Amino acid sequence: MKAATVKELKQELNDCTHQELITLCLRLSKFKKENKELLTYLLYNASSEDAYIEQVKQEIDKEFLQINTSSYYYIKKSVRKILRITKKYIRYSGSKETEAVLLIYFCKALKKMRPSIQRNTTLQNLYIRQIGGIRKAISTLHEDLQYDFEMELQEMQ
Repeated sequence: MKAATVKELKQELNDCTHQELITLCLRLSKFKKENKELLTYLLYNASSEDAYIEQVKQEIDKEFLQINTSSYYYIKKSVRKILRITKKYIRYSGSKETEAVLLIYFCKALKKMRPSIQRNTTLQNLYIRQIGGIRKAISTLHEDLQYDFEMELQEMQ
């Protein structure tokens, strides 16, 4: 079965009644955890982006505390998992400002983690890639925000 395009889906959804839309949304939320999380974000958190950012920061902190630091192998796996979770939350928001804030927070947490990432090339490269991603996200923002985020990046290096 071939999936319909976004345009076709939009057209079809315009023809649905209010009750049919509710039924479709609920049915969609039953199939994947990510669908349910996105719907939760859209219904409860989209109106308060700052509160959403704080929730994600708390989640990042909690995950960093649970890292098994017995070997760099486990550290790398855990850091990749935290980054994957962070990127998922960024995707839900869709805001470049939120992306910059959360990636900066992730990088700061990674930088202050013990044992240091300086002893592992893979973790250093991951950190450098995220800094590049932050710069890319910042470049699309307003000039005042760009300046503020650039100052934060300068402090990190």
